[in-house]
Amino acid sequence: MEKQSLRAYMKRLEENKQLWVCDKEVDPKFDMGALVRKFNGTRAMLFKNPKGYNMPAVAGICGCRTRYAELLGVKSDELVFPITKAVANPIPYKVVSTGAVKENIIKRGIDIKKMMPVPTFHEKDSNPFITAGIVAVRDSETGKTHTSVRRLQVLGGNKLSVLIESPLLMDQVAEFDRSNKPLEIAVILGYDPITMLASQVNSQVYGLDKYEVDSALRGEALELVKCETVDILVPAHVEMIIEGVIPPKVREKEGPFGEMAGYYGGGNMQPIMEVSCVTHRNNPIFQFNFPSSSEHVLPNGLMREMHLYWQVKNMISTVKGVHLPTVGGCRFHAIISIKKTNEGDGKSAILAALASNKDVKHVVIVDHDVDIFNPRDVEWAIATRVQADNDVVIIPGAKGSPLEPTHEMRGVTAKMGIDATAPLGTLDGKFERTKIPGSERLNLKDYFPGLEG
Repeated sequence: MEKQSLRAYMKRLEENKQLWVCDKEVDPKFDMGALVRKFNGTRAMLFKNPKGYNMPAVAGICGCRTRYAELLGVKSDELVFPITKAVANPIPYKVVSTGAVKENIIKRGIDIKKMMPVPTFHEKDSNPFITAGIVAVRDSETGKTHTSVRRLQVLGGNKLSVLIESPLLMDQVAEFDRSNKPLEIAVILGYDPITMLASQVNSQVYGLDKYEVDSALRGEALELVKCETVDILVPAHVEMIIEGVIPPKVREKEGPFGEMAGYYGGGNMQPIMEVSCVTHRNNPIFQFNFPSSSEHVLPNGLMREMHLYWQVKNMISTVKGVHLPTVGGCRFHAIISIKKTNEGDGKSAILAALASNKDVKHVVIVDHDVDIFNPRDVEWAIATRVQADNDVVIIPGAKGSPLEPTHEMRGVTAKMGIDATAPLGTLDGKFERTKIPGSERLNLKDYFPGLEG
């Protein structure tokens, strides 16, 4: 079904003048990523001529909150609700005999670096890295397909290293190491934002097959095909699939690499993938994202926002919205709006938010009249509604994220909550915000015709 493809989504972007097309030759080493970084991965960009390759590359496909909202038919501050519905009501996928991704099947002479314009992003990155690859493995206990975005370092020839730091994948690799058997694996590249979003569901928490969540998000059964050399199902209409195995007990150095927080992560020993087959569409499009950009963190952040919303709602039923800003990697900072009904609601919301996930480091609670997606509005609330001795909560020595660079002991961090809510009953009094009647109807371009942007 062609509409379940990256190409269909790119056509939609092009029709809406949301796809930037670069015809000029661009070097995959540094330059391609640098252009994407200038817009923090929020602009969809098609590079038609990566230097040294006849395969175009695209980025910025999955980095914009408003485009997710358009796909799911809601406002950008309501995304938590269709995502919750999809998780609660998964739809079975459909296995088909073939799909566009099978138009070309390559089993010999595989050299990933020569085949694909894999970028090198930063000065000290050890190698080119595939950053948008959705890794698929079969859960050995349930038989369900587990998908997650993992970076893959291009080592040369048919060898990649796989950063496996997700609990389920780490458990799978350890299990196959113990049994001295290779773990079958597939890497999905060239997909639409729905497939990316579904891959971010925490399957260990919700016990779901992510392909069924994908089907529910798009409102129809996702079509899957079986791989050529491994027993794994993959989407039938993506651009390419890289198939292979992780051999037991084989490790090679992975990194350094410029990671999510914008710092280099040192090299670690990681499993490798031996590629046995590459299937792709005719004239395939290579997909990547810039590490630490909005496209890198936002899809996972949207799933985290869903979990955060319901965690806080269990404590404060009048929660109005939650936001995990991309500047905090969609995990370190949380901003939550509530309709305050009792003094102490702000601090209760802080406790619920900090307990929702070990990665949450700083929490700001604001009243429902504050736009949590507007940093200026949030900062205004902190500036005008906070007294530090009463409204700041600090918890030392808490479990934190290993990706967060400031803690002295790996995984241990201080956490802070700021109650930026006004005293109960004062939003219509001392803390009532000033308003200009009719201002929302004014369009600056009507008054300044030459204005752009």
